[in-house]
Amino acid sequence: MIEISPMVGISEHELTFVCDRSPGPGGQNVNKVNTRVTLNFNVVSSTSLSSQQKRVVCQTLASRINSDGVLRVSSSKERTQLANRRSAVNRFVELMSEAFTQPKARKATRPTTASKIQRLTDKKKRGGVKSARSEKVNADD
Repeated sequence: MIEISPMVGISEHELTFVCDRSPGPGGQNVNKVNTRVTLNFNVVSSTSLSSQQKRVVCQTLASRINSDGVLRVSSSKERTQLANRRSAVNRFVELMSEAFTQPKARKATRPTTASKIQRLTDKKKRGGVKSARSEKVNADD
């Protein structure tokens, strides 16, 4: 069981791993060994997630989920297949935990008096620069 948060855990049987050749580090090793690991997780048919959790994951990670409802995470950073597999699982846990965290509500604030004065001062200075550019110069001088 992979623990995403205290309330959410995903069975390892729901994850599938595909290995192929990677463009990552490894020199000659890259040309011979399938070191890139792609983790696939079918969000839609998952038995570990509730329907609301599935909806949240699909909305939050929409750019990473294909039309079949499969979340893909790839790793080719490391030299070995095992290390890339661990890296992919760690990234998967990070993505899923970010999907379930609630963003803090923004508190509405007003600009301070000092910031208002600074903004107006900057506007006056910029206006002065622009007006100095448009002044006509006499050719007689």
